[in-house]
Amino acid sequence: MDLRKIKKLIDILEDSNLAELEIKEGEESVRLSRMPKGVAVAQTSAPMTHVAHAEPPRAAVASSGESAPPAAAHGGKDLPAGHVLRSPMVGTFYLSPNPESAPFVKLGQSVKAGDTLGIIEAMKMFNQIEADIAGTIVAVLASNGQPVEFDEPLFVIG
Repeated sequence: MDLRKIKKLIDILEDSNLAELEIKEGEESVRLSRMPKGVAVAQTSAPMTHVAHAEPPRAAVASSGESAPPAAAHGGKDLPAGHVLRSPMVGTFYLSPNPESAPFVKLGQSVKAGDTLGIIEAMKMFNQIEADIAGTIVAVLASNGQPVEFDEPLFVIG
């Protein structure tokens, strides 16, 4: 694949809200992924790998090295009181194992540490999101079938 095409793909990724972009042309493929520290990595099936620096999404940038406040991390909404369970990865969030099944948990349900609360699909793998403390589900912050970012609040356990 031509280097100019790869640079154009990097520009497209930088100008969009996409976390990943993969293009295949014949036997060659290029995959660009936005890393948490703002690095996009292009991987090709040829032995050549290109690395380009991209600016991280503006919402992920915190001033003076401090972590972003929870209100800013969840679209400006204040989070209910309780333990916030955050996404350990970027992917697609699901409340149930398949569309026909009931959700793993519901609002107001008691959970114990280790209970499955949802799943995140990342790179064709399903990763269980488990409660890390016992308590009651106070809020379900992620929407079924929607993409989630790293460290995005998913649940509040009270």
